[in-house]
Amino acid sequence: MAPKGDTLSNPIPLVDIQSSEDQRNIAIDRVGVRKVKYPIRVRERDNGNQQTVGEFTLTVDLPREFKGTHMSRFLEVLGQHNHDLGSETIPDILTALRDKLNAETAHLEVDFTFFREKAAPVTGKTGMMGYQCGFDAAGGKTEEFWLKLVVPVTTLCPCSKEISEFGAHNQRGYVSVRVQPRAHIWLEDLIDLIEACGSAPLYPVLKRPDEKFVTEQAYSNPRFVEDMVREVALRLDADDRVQAYEIEVENHESIHDHNAYAYLQRRKD
Repeated sequence: MAPKGDTLSNPIPLVDIQSSEDQRNIAIDRVGVRKVKYPIRVRERDNGNQQTVGEFTLTVDLPREFKGTHMSRFLEVLGQHNHDLGSETIPDILTALRDKLNAETAHLEVDFTFFREKAAPVTGKTGMMGYQCGFDAAGGKTEEFWLKLVVPVTTLCPCSKEISEFGAHNQRGYVSVRVQPRAHIWLEDLIDLIEACGSAPLYPVLKRPDEKFVTEQAYSNPRFVEDMVREVALRLDADDRVQAYEIEVENHESIHDHNAYAYLQRRKD
């Protein structure tokens, strides 16, 4: 026999501890859930939507008078938006979080792998290339939206090329960019912009004619990390869709036991 009150028709009242009063008089800036994996659809520039998996952090502010927030409500809001994610839908998710949790400000961070089919430069052989991308957004008392992505490139050392009789050393560089747009900008546009600044792009499939092409392309376009952040900055400065940005470049050095690093941030007037 079920315990008394253990039915929907005669439920036992459950105490809402989270909504009880807290006496410590300390507000919390952000509280919520992290590492929430959820299927999402990300909009593509040319092919509609792409199915991928996002890892979310969802938070709200907590007033000093409340003991806790209701963690399950974050997942409820996420599930109500039909897996659709983009600059057009994120404000709706943030509004729903604020309404559901009686908060003044809500924050959403999501990281995901964005795939593109990429053709080799000579043979045209194609493969899928994955890029680590994401969105950071806030809605309420603070309003912000950032695109973020990490683009791998080949960089060839200008100093090595200048002083060596035979060739030059190169490395894989990782360009991490955060962009605050003033108008809609596609992830593909930013990926293309960044790849154009390296000594050569990376490809998923290369045959021998492609490898020859990429090797010679890199040799003709040597880049320090300092060159990389400046080249990316020049292109972002010239893009009217960009309001502010941060650029971080790290080269995994092939002949040193350390990495080369550079960072630059700027907000346009």
